[in-house]
Amino acid sequence: MASSSPNSTSEQSDLSTLKDRIPLIGLTGGIGSGKTAVSDLLAKFGAGIIDTDLIAHQITAPNGGAIPAIQKEFGAGFISADGALDRGKMRSLVFEKPEARKTLEKITHPLIRQETIKQAMQLSTDAAPYLVFVVPLLIESGTWLGLIDRLVVVDCPEEVQIERVMQRSNLPRQEVEKILIAQATRQERLAHADFVIENQTSLGDLEREVQSLHQKILQIQK
Repeated sequence: MASSSPNSTSEQSDLSTLKDRIPLIGLTGGIGSGKTAVSDLLAKFGAGIIDTDLIAHQITAPNGGAIPAIQKEFGAGFISADGALDRGKMRSLVFEKPEARKTLEKITHPLIRQETIKQAMQLSTDAAPYLVFVVPLLIESGTWLGLIDRLVVVDCPEEVQIERVMQRSNLPRQEVEKILIAQATRQERLAHADFVIENQTSLGDLEREVQSLHQKILQIQK
């Protein structure tokens, strides 16, 4: 479990060079809300997508950039047989010991930040009309709200989130509830939202919502 919301002023100062060159859109939502589905649709409409959660998974996959430091700091017991981070074991540890989360973040955040900047700079030179930063803990990070031009929140009832995550990740309800408690509340996210995508009906409805959102974002440039 690698946190994907690096809290750093260096990230902001680097990415802020893109301000006024291309719209910078933050996309967030609670676990199981459907951020990936929304970002996939935005990519389909031409947006440049930088998914910090995907980057976090990549650097903790077998041979990932964070693995040597994690093994050195936490021990070989936190590395699976295939060489990846044992995410379940690490999840349990950071819930029990907040200092362990801070130690993990010191390892993962610089690597996530580096790759986030790299991808954003590359996409800004391509044909993407705007950039979307998918950040699960965007509100909690403390820095992203000062960087982005608009915030999109993917929202659905908490019970829907729980059911989706239990089915998707095969986690017990109690484990999912612990994750929800550690995240910002729906009310906190919605209070900061410029656009809200309601994701609790059909994929067709979601696609129509996202297409409308895409058109609204395009107007930012004008």
